[in-house]
Amino acid sequence: MPLNAPSKRITGQQEIPLGNGLLYDRTIELTGVQSQKKYAEPLRLVGYYDAESNVTYEFLSNNFKLAALPIAKIYKACWQVELFFKWIKQHLKIKTFLGTSRNAVSRE
Repeated sequence: MPLNAPSKRITGQQEIPLGNGLLYDRTIELTGVQSQKKYAEPLRLVGYYDAESNVTYEFLSNNFKLAALPIAKIYKACWQVELFFKWIKQHLKIKTFLGTSRNAVSRE
């Protein structure tokens, strides 16, 4: 477990379809004193293996309505956007973005 990972207790496990990269779909509760104070509700922990990049992801969500695979795909896509902006800031020496539209980002 990573050093900064909150303590957790697994309270449930949902069945998942096989062969699509999903490793698990668990319901958890945070057990740390400060974590419990900040968020006492159950959370969802989705494990996903991306064969294309050979990377295993864990996604934490409070959405229990969507199936596990869409949650994994949404979070993976968001992570790719984060990595893109990190790369831009590191290589293009941009401290802040003045706009958020596609045109504004391409002009900066």
